[in-house]
Amino acid sequence: MMIDVLPEHIREGLETARKTSIARGNRLCVHDGGRVYRINRLWSDGMAMNHQDGAKLRGRVEIYDGARHLYQCLIVNSRVEGDELLFDFKWLHPVKTQPAADFVRERDAPAGLLSVD
Repeated sequence: MMIDVLPEHIREGLETARKTSIARGNRLCVHDGGRVYRINRLWSDGMAMNHQDGAKLRGRVEIYDGARHLYQCLIVNSRVEGDELLFDFKWLHPVKTQPAADFVRERDAPAGLLSVD
C-alpha cells in the first residue's frame, strides 16, 4: 500500500488527523443507562468505539445522533481490534417517529383536508 512507504511521523500525523475528524464530525453515541459513549463507526450489524472509553456494553442499548433517538439494538459480542472496541449486534431496529396506527394507511391518501370556506 501507499501508506507503507510514508515516513513514520507522516503516518502518525495522518492517524491523528483521522481520529480528530471522526471525533469532530460524528455525533453518534450510545446511551446505556446514565452513561453516554461516542461511536466511531456504525454498520448494519455492529459498531466501533474508542478502546480508551473502556465500555463493556452488553444487552439492549439506545443509539442517538445528538439528541435524536435513532436505533435500539441488542449487543451480543465485543472484541478489541487496534485502538477500537468492536461490538456485534443481534438486532438493530430503527425507532419509529410516528405512533402505531390501528388501521391501514393508503399510500396515496392526502396529508390533510382543506375546508371549502
